[in-house]
Amino acid sequence: LSLCCMERTCHGCAFAAKERGMSNCPFCRTPYPDPDNSDADTLAMVQARVLKKDPVAIHSLGKVYWHGVHGLQKDMRKAVELWTEAAK
Repeated sequence: LSLCCMERTCHGCAFAAKERGMSNCPFCRTPYPDPDNSDADTLAMVQARVLKKDPVAIHSLGKVYWHGVHGLQKDMRKAVELWTEAAK
């Protein structure tokens, strides 16, 4: 799942992009997050999609809260709220 566009890229497409020397998302061509600042960049990409009311992004943000990753504290209540919103 690409965080920039919330699209699933098959292994074949990802492999072909890598073979061509592409270092960004094979679907939307957005550069991947900086490895040195990946938590903040990753969260910013997901939240940008959440603001656009993307249900896949809202679900993904719920998983981030559920597991307490990318610099966020574990918050199961917030995760369930987000999953409910994504389902609507």
